[in-house]
Amino acid sequence: MDFSHLSQQEQAHLQMVVEQNQIKESMRIYNTIVDRCFTDCIKDMTSSALSSKENTCVKNCVNKFLKHSDRVGQRFTESQVLMQQKQMEEGMAS
Repeated sequence: MDFSHLSQQEQAHLQMVVEQNQIKESMRIYNTIVDRCFTDCIKDMTSSALSSKENTCVKNCVNKFLKHSDRVGQRFTESQVLMQQKQMEEGMAS
């Protein structure tokens, strides 16, 4: 997107909004991981320390979630590229 038509103040405001949204999304993902992995892995609340089984489960859970997120991001990027190529081809055909 081309935002060169915006004033410097408007561009700065837009940048701030984008950064705030990125922070919110990061926190949402973090909270999702914590909730899901805690629910799936932590079974014994009588100890303040994680058992080795719980620790392994949490590590695997987080790694799986992050790999899944990366894969979704890759697929989204691939989809965007294909859409842009299609739009360019349609524009050239017109």
